[in-house]
Parts: sequence; C-alpha cells; structure tokens
Amino acid sequence: MVMNRFFLRIILLGIIGLAVSGCGVSEKDKPIWERMKITDLAPPDKEHGVIEPLKTIDFDIIAFEIPADNIKAFDEIRGMLYTQPLRFNDRDVFRGNSFSAGFGQLEMLKKIDVLLRAAGAKKTETNSLYLQDGQADEVMVARLAREQTIFYISSGGATEGVTLGPGVLVLRIKAEKIAGSRGVCNVDVQPVYVPAISLNGGRDEFAFERCGFELRMSPQDFVFLGTEKYISGQMILNGLFFSPAAAKPVVRSYLIFCRRITD
Repeated sequence: MVMNRFFLRIILLGIIGLAVSGCGVSEKDKPIWERMKITDLAPPDKEHGVIEPLKTIDFDIIAFEIPADNIKAFDEIRGMLYTQPLRFNDRDVFRGNSFSAGFGQLEMLKKIDVLLRAAGAKKTETNSLYLQDGQADEVMVARLAREQTIFYISSGGATEGVTLGPGVLVLRIKAEKIAGSRGVCNVDVQPVYVPAISLNGGRDEFAFERCGFELRMSPQDFVFLGTEKYISGQMILNGLFFSPAAAKPVVRSYLIFCRRITD
C-alpha cells in the first residue's frame, strides 16, 4: 500500500504536470503511470492479495509559484472554481486580507495546469498528510527567525498587529469523517502561528481564525488557496503566505487535494 500511495501521488503530480515539460516524448520516456496499471503494483496480504490500509484521510498539499506579473492567471482559475461549498469563518475578514479559495474536482486540474504553465508556474513543494479521524496536521508556510509584528485585517476592516516569533506560520488542516456518510469528510483549514519550542519565551500559538474555512470533501476534490492580489512585505499576513522573498517578485498558491478516505 505504501507503493500504491506513491504511485497515486505520482498520478496527481502528472496531471497537474508542472514537474515535466516539453512534448514529443517517446514511449520509453513516458511516465511509468502511463505504461503500468496501479493495480499491478499492489502488494498481497496474508489471505486475499491486498493489504488492509490504515484508516486515514489522505491529502496532498502542493505549492506553486508564478511571477507576480502573471497574477491575472489566478483570476482565470478562480473563475473556474466554486465558492459555495466553502464555509468561511468570516468571509469579510478572509477577503479583507486578500485571501482567495475555490473548490474543484479532479477533471478540472488539466485546465488549471494549462493556465499555470502559461503563467510560468513552478511547483516548489509537495507535502502528504495522512490524518486519522479528527486529527490535525500542518504544512509550514513561512519561518519567523526572530520576533516581529505581523499586520492583518480584522473585524470591521480594522488593521491589527500581533507580535510573534521565533516560530513558523503554517496551514493547519483537520479532517473528520461524517457519521453515516462513506467517503466524505469535513475539512477545516486555518493559518496558524506555532512558536519555536526552545525559543518561545512562554508564548502560545496564535490562530488567524477568521481567515479560516471549512468544507466537505471526498476523494479527488481539491481546494485552490491563493491571493487576490500581489502584496509584498514580510510583515503582512498575506505577504508571508503568498509572496515569499525571492530575487524576482513571485506569488504562491496551494492546491489541497483529498486523495483518499479509508472508511
């Protein structure tokens, strides 16, 4: 099943395609998933040829960066996606911080791949989460090397600042199965500051709760999380999440893909 998971992940990355470029690939150079069935790779169990998988909810979180000049590509991607499935903790605060999120399904990824490629996108990181029911895990977004104040938009459009660090900013993802429904889970996504254990000086973690959201997901569903506009500056919440320091200005986005739910 470990190998099975590995090749499932390769298929997803192959669909969105940013790790591979060019055309006219010969048969022998094609990715292995085009030449072999995944079912051929499943190792046998003790009795019936299939190992019983762990009961987990599995996600791939893939980060992309595009040149900031090409950010209009995100407008086209947003136009393809749905916001109705998303339950925002505070829609006004989410939008006030220029966060953007849309829901989609597997068949939409090929079109998104075309738009990202045309915008000069590069895949920068892939993280896989295997969550048990009710468990949360995190993907690091930015590291705070020293104490600093981060500014963000709060309720009523007010600008507030919170002094944090050293530590990390993360996307915290929690998944819970829905009683009585197979193959469906409730997913909670929140930006959170987590202090460095050895240097926290007694600080607690800080959740930017009002920038979070929930939704129901099934396998092959995804959320595309990004920014509505380019905001530079590493003292601004949006800038830390979506505009990493680089030689040339870039904008980052995150694809949160629900790969499997084992009931």
